[in-house]
Amino acid sequence: MTMPIPPKKVPSLWARILDSDILASFLRSKVTMVAALIVLLLFIGAAFSPWIAPTNPFDPASVFLADANIPPAWQDGGDPRFIFGTDDQGRDLYSAILYGLRVSLVIGGLGVLLAATIGITLGLLAGYLGGRVDALIMRIADVQLTFPAILIALLIDGVVRGIFQHASREDTALYVLVISIGLSFWVQYARTIRGSTLIERNKDYVHAARLVGLPAPLIMLRHVLPNVIGPVLVILTINLALAVITEATLSFLGVGLPPTQPSLGTLISIGNRYLFSGDWWIVTFPGVTLAILVLAVNLLGDWLRDALNPRLR
Repeated sequence: MTMPIPPKKVPSLWARILDSDILASFLRSKVTMVAALIVLLLFIGAAFSPWIAPTNPFDPASVFLADANIPPAWQDGGDPRFIFGTDDQGRDLYSAILYGLRVSLVIGGLGVLLAATIGITLGLLAGYLGGRVDALIMRIADVQLTFPAILIALLIDGVVRGIFQHASREDTALYVLVISIGLSFWVQYARTIRGSTLIERNKDYVHAARLVGLPAPLIMLRHVLPNVIGPVLVILTINLALAVITEATLSFLGVGLPPTQPSLGTLISIGNRYLFSGDWWIVTFPGVTLAILVLAVNLLGDWLRDALNPRLR
């Protein structure tokens, strides 16, 4: 009597990432290794900014207006205490960049997590249930795709501020930015998860789960989701860079964080006012930091996309 062949176990997402071929491709790519090192250093600098930064730009007691607009330390008139110079309020620009980087990463990370949660949930519902639910969710997604993400974020920002108009801007700015970014980027997750779910729902393991009487939410979360979550990791990586740029754009346009809570976008907005007066460093160093962060994260995202796709290895 022939013994039945057990089904082949599908490797998990993390098992695929730790696969020797993927690690080998990472070690072969010098560009990816440099990008990963830059991202790691920037994340460490942001996470440990209270201990790394010489001063706290949020603390008015450590800021002196007499130190305003001091050039970088290597220029004439520079001060060795301020390696990147100071801004118009006398804040150490190096410290402000570290704290601003932390704020930008927190807002971008939370916004991307919110977008992924909304998109994955709606994508699972659309792909698994189909019919009118699928049609409704996808039509909403199609309408949103006709508008640029930054316009959606501006619209959501205005609506939320109108609802909470009596609240202080300093108290609501971070939450408004996270909600704006989250509701602007959910469509890509929803469409990706829906497409994969449409394939998975017709496979034998899903039919078996239905036969034993498992409810639809449990089938979606326990059985379908682990098999469709792979591409989301790539989207999360790339969207983190887009979310940081969106936060910087909103702050640059004056609808983001106030100057008392400097993010990279706020620092660039402040420095832009002094660009033609000779104080070039106030906008240059935050702008270069933002560009390096976005470029490094995008390079990591591109490598991850190729590494997780066996056809592109």
